[in-house]
Amino acid sequence: MSSSGEHHGERHGEQHAGGRRTEAYGSGGSGARAQLHHRVPDLGALELLLAVARHGSLGAAAREVGITQPAASSRIRSMERQLGVALVDRSPRGSRLTDAGALVTDWARRIVEAAEAFDAGAQALRGRRDSRLRVAASMTIAEYLLPGWLIALRAERPDTAVSLQAGNSAVVAERLLANEADVGFVEGLAVPDGLDGVVVAHDRLVIVAAPSHPWARRRGPLDPAELAATPLVLRERGSGTRQVLDAALSGHGGLARPLLELASTTAVKAAAVSGAGPAVLSELAIAEELASRRLVAIPVEGVELRRDLRAVWPTGHRPTGPARDLLSLTRARPAG
Repeated sequence: MSSSGEHHGERHGEQHAGGRRTEAYGSGGSGARAQLHHRVPDLGALELLLAVARHGSLGAAAREVGITQPAASSRIRSMERQLGVALVDRSPRGSRLTDAGALVTDWARRIVEAAEAFDAGAQALRGRRDSRLRVAASMTIAEYLLPGWLIALRAERPDTAVSLQAGNSAVVAERLLANEADVGFVEGLAVPDGLDGVVVAHDRLVIVAAPSHPWARRRGPLDPAELAATPLVLRERGSGTRQVLDAALSGHGGLARPLLELASTTAVKAAAVSGAGPAVLSELAIAEELASRRLVAIPVEGVELRRDLRAVWPTGHRPTGPARDLLSLTRARPAG
């Protein structure tokens, strides 16, 4: 009796994993569990077996699952070798399940039903994810680029509700890292710590002043040292605009104490138009004011005021669903 049991155990071990000796199920603890996928047929094979049971014909089962009859025969034989038992008796009159095949079919039905429930749950999760999009963006991008991108996204995903949180680049990074946004857009010199990103557009900062300001009547460009020494109307620390300007003038004595420090591009622009003092703004924000001569662009030489605009997300978590689609739209519609 023991010898036949040993023989059965050897035969069982040899049948698994393409003839490689493995331990019987349940005898190897965590190691056996790790090899479960070698011993259990895949879903496609189980669905084929269920189709054979329904139709009593391997050819009809093959047509139902969308493969050729030779491929179906090969898959059944492979499953029989994997399990170590005959599942289907083939004859000119059709294909009939063996007793072992009928039992395996009952198990297969439960597995396939569980897989269908799993798939339905995954679809529900994707639907919930795709029903909303949380965007965090620095002020210039939020005001001058995102509206167009979001209109294009709505045409592709009309059922996705979008919320936009505007703040400076540092705040955008904080919201992403706190999982309060799905994708962000920043204007600084580099990708903030803890985030990955990709350049989606380019921008340039421009020194502007009201027509009544003495700089508006200059014949030559500003010297970087003069710009650095002059109190300006500026965005707050943490903004991408401020980061670029700080870096550009760091070798020229650094920025003077701001004349005004404001928390939005619109506020800085309004102060400059009113004549409060010269300001530094994105060229995206001042096209209308320059055209109407409410502001005058002041040339400056010897400083680099171009910057990259980036989409960003937490490291290792590339955008999916609506966030991925929005990212594709931004890259298809570059600005600057």
